[in-house]
Amino acid sequence: MTVILIGYMGSGKSTIGQNLSEILKFNYVDLDDYIQDKEGKTISELFKLKGEIYFRKIESQYLNEVLTLENTIVSLGGGTPCYGSNMQEIASSNNCKSIYLKSSIPNLVERLFGERASRPLIAHLKSKEELTEFIGKHLFERSVYYNQADMTISVDKKSIPEIVEEIVIGLF
Repeated sequence: MTVILIGYMGSGKSTIGQNLSEILKFNYVDLDDYIQDKEGKTISELFKLKGEIYFRKIESQYLNEVLTLENTIVSLGGGTPCYGSNMQEIASSNNCKSIYLKSSIPNLVERLFGERASRPLIAHLKSKEELTEFIGKHLFERSVYYNQADMTISVDKKSIPEIVEEIVIGLF
């Protein structure tokens, strides 16, 4: 089985993915890291040098590669399910379960505000009010894709072990 973790940036996909892979004894792949390894450039460099259209094209290509892996937990970038036919590819992939790690806007703002400098998409936002508006708009646009996941797990006010346990119970 391949488990695909989707959700907005800051929802815990990487942390939950790593913990889940340890519990299930599965491999772990972060799609952004996978792309950077394959391309030999950071995501920021790819956007800057080749543009978003190129990035989204290779992102879909590499997503299809990781969907064929067995016994693997895959954390996607927050926008990955929202482009091209990525969510359809995930849904139609054999032996694949997608999980939406759902977080509230206030929770995301608290998690992300201090990390703005390391997240190019939100680095320009100066206040929590601007960040709240930005996240709200994005979540509204992306929710149609995120809500297509096989399972939705609310991550607000839960510890990592609680979230991982809820996922394991839902999968088996």
